[in-house]
Amino acid sequence: MTLAAEQTQSATDELKALLGDRVSTNTTVRDTHGKDESWHHPHRPDAVVFPNTTEEVSEVVKICAKYKLPVVAYGTGTCLEGNVIPHHGGVVVDLMNMDEVLRVSAEDLDCTVQARVTRKQLNEYIRDQGLFFPIDPGADASLGGMAATRASGTNAVRYGTMRENVLALTVVLADGRIIKTSKRARKSSAGYDLTRVFVGSEGTLGIITEVTLRLYGIPEAMASAVCSFDTLAGAVDTVIQTIQLGIPVARIELLDDLEMDAVNKFSKLDYPVKDTLFLEFHGTEAGVKEQAEMVQEIAAENTGGDFKWATRPEDRNKLWAARHDVTYASKALRPGAEIWATDVCVPISRLAECILETKKDLAESFLMAPLVGHVGDGNFHLGFLINRDDPKELEEAERINDRLVMRALAMDGTCTGEHGIGLGKMKFMTAEHGEGVAVMRAIKKALDPDNIMNPGKIFSV
Repeated sequence: MTLAAEQTQSATDELKALLGDRVSTNTTVRDTHGKDESWHHPHRPDAVVFPNTTEEVSEVVKICAKYKLPVVAYGTGTCLEGNVIPHHGGVVVDLMNMDEVLRVSAEDLDCTVQARVTRKQLNEYIRDQGLFFPIDPGADASLGGMAATRASGTNAVRYGTMRENVLALTVVLADGRIIKTSKRARKSSAGYDLTRVFVGSEGTLGIITEVTLRLYGIPEAMASAVCSFDTLAGAVDTVIQTIQLGIPVARIELLDDLEMDAVNKFSKLDYPVKDTLFLEFHGTEAGVKEQAEMVQEIAAENTGGDFKWATRPEDRNKLWAARHDVTYASKALRPGAEIWATDVCVPISRLAECILETKKDLAESFLMAPLVGHVGDGNFHLGFLINRDDPKELEEAERINDRLVMRALAMDGTCTGEHGIGLGKMKFMTAEHGEGVAVMRAIKKALDPDNIMNPGKIFSV
């Protein structure tokens, strides 16, 4: 047995002494935790542990630190850039047992949850108090994972991203220390903003075990609408003008004609196969009516048709379920294919140019890649339908993706609006941040000198 194998065995023995049968070396369990929903190839960890408390996570990390074993936190596994794939083996810390809502303060509009609570679970829990949590990335992701990847989603244009909605975190560091990054006050000038250091760190600095979040009152009125356009430019211009006029639209999503065809077939809908906006308005009855009328006027001036309305909760839920099912709808266009999902975000003034140039690249390619986006904040996605084992297809997807990212960076945008870096976007970090990457490395080395926390993600060390 090699020294590395002996250390792994010794660590596993100590973990079993700590957690008993909540440590698994079963091949099927390890394989399940060796992948996410991305196109990246899986990698089997050496063991999977299932702690119940922050203190148990701390003890697990201390054992891994002793043997210098990699540690990867796992929530729901819905990442799209290989963020939780244990690329270097080691121990996966599955937080599935840490799924309690610990506290809700309706008066303060905030709550504290364990990391494995999902967004749907939280909203079900607080609905009776007239509250909701708006960050909605599509998948029913864990709130700890959403904080770790700085997730956003369809409501971000009005309510912001996880960056704006995380008030405090409980984090287990690489040496097992437990820290709380902030109190519950809505603002503070007390030292470094540690909360923001860990939001978006993708588990490379520590394991998030508890999250304190902003909550919002459920609006008096909500109305959703679908509007089809004769031209893609018209749809995007409608988005830009809506945002520039300051209309407080809650959601404004773009699906191109290819994606609409997929959604119609998969979700049994009958919308025109055209470039289409999905919109939602929140507020008072009068406010929603005024917002909708203003956006409809803008759309009409940009080749848009009449709005098709959904005001009843069940109709709105059906509409947004169709939007959130675009991944499965896209896969149905090419059965057996994997989806290489990518995303960029650009300043709103450059959105039309970025999308139209990207569509030109796709028109000249043999690959199929539906386009969908949270365009209200300049963020959009491509979903390349690929055979992961075909080098030609991988090379073509990489070529178009590289062009897309470098185009976005040239427009003062970012290589990822919400998916994170993980494995998939590492090569763009220096192009985006320059010497800032060296500062990130310095923070990483200070907090994780042995590089055990989700190693091989975001940047190389």
